Amino acid sequence: MPPAVPSFRRDARSLLVLGLPLIGSHLAQMAIHLTDAIMLGWYSVEALAAEVLAGTFLFIFFIMGSGFAFAVMPMVATAVAEGDEAQVRRVTRMGVWASLIYAALVLPLMIGSETLFLLLDQDPGTAALAADYLRIAGWVIIPALIVMVLKSYLAALERTQVVLWVTVGGVVLNAGVNWVLIFGNLGAPELGVEGAAIASLITTTATLLALCVYVARATPEHAIFSRVWRPDWEALRDVVRLGWPIGITNLAETGLFAASSVMMGWLGTLPLAAHGIAIQLTSITFMVHMGLSNAATVRAGQSYGLRDPVGLRAGALVAAALSAGFAVATAAVFVITPEPLMSIFLGPDEPDRAAVIAIGIGLLAAAAFFQIADAGQVMALGLLRAVRDTRVPMILAGISYWLIGIPCSYFLGFTLGFGGVGVWIGLAVGLVAASCLLGLRFWRWLERWQV
Repeated sequence: MPPAVPSFRRDARSLLVLGLPLIGSHLAQMAIHLTDAIMLGWYSVEALAAEVLAGTFLFIFFIMGSGFAFAVMPMVATAVAEGDEAQVRRVTRMGVWASLIYAALVLPLMIGSETLFLLLDQDPGTAALAADYLRIAGWVIIPALIVMVLKSYLAALERTQVVLWVTVGGVVLNAGVNWVLIFGNLGAPELGVEGAAIASLITTTATLLALCVYVARATPEHAIFSRVWRPDWEALRDVVRLGWPIGITNLAETGLFAASSVMMGWLGTLPLAAHGIAIQLTSITFMVHMGLSNAATVRAGQSYGLRDPVGLRAGALVAAALSAGFAVATAAVFVITPEPLMSIFLGPDEPDRAAVIAIGIGLLAAAAFFQIADAGQVMALGLLRAVRDTRVPMILAGISYWLIGIPCSYFLGFTLGFGGVGVWIGLAVGLVAASCLLGLRFWRWLERWQV
């Protein structure tokens, strides 16, 4: 059967049917971290600052290791389009293997994180609290990476509803355990940041178990967990070959924001707390673009497997248009209503509430300027992954984030003295560079493929 003639409305509907549950699951996953930030912000500003520092550190290692899961998504989508069920099983299993090997390598760094925080010139009290959090929450990386592999597998099969509802269940569970352990309710000890860490570990483990049960029962034809301990070196090599550049690309982008957190820490606890809130808010909007990018990866991976350049181009244009429209809307919200957004994260009796909000308003104004660029770069990366192009994008991302974005943040924030706003404008510069370079890379690749 020849490919269908492209139609914007039909393609947009198809993309949203696949993408909305993915967006919902990303937002729900974000809500887990958001709940931690809000509850710890109510507990104390010091606890919030420690969670920002520790959470950023954990996320760096998590997002880098997620490269193997992101590789699974286009590989499974293409295998399904080609009717290769065995390849679906092989790729998913070895995605789990690669993730576990990676987790074992980075776990010791999180358990011994206090020394690293002090070397980065962080406040000793904040560093100690952050290390207390990571001694427990660091173990989250094992179930979290396997969850990512299973989510990518299910997304490629277009079984996104279950991903959404399992993640929503995790939000509810995490909030409940946080309420008990952070504040010492229901007779439990008051554990503060350690309580939040325990809640994260419980929630992620429960999510993994739920997804494993679903995959075993709903997709028996793939037998994902049958003889999962047996190595498949060829498939493992393919996953690693595609996944490690994705992981480094993720690291480059996350490192940009992590470096900004370190710089904000140099400015003090209050700027770091305001930065953490602003990062949470921009991360919420980013999850929408990530979901659309994931859906575009699946659709483009299918078109790639079917050798359909016309369908791939049409789908890419639709995805980019939807993402850009949302970016414009969120930029307006950041500019018009910054104070109510910042207020959500701070208790009404917090003595530093006004100071943190004042700093955060300026940061959100800067964040509004990079919404479209952030949307563009994540969409371009998703499309490039679908067509197995990951190494050159890794280099382009590294140049954009580390050679352009971070130096600009330091120069504007400290050399010119613009403080936190200058740091955030530097972030915007790096994201604009990435969006332009990666977008150009994809469209040039597509032109060559169509010839």
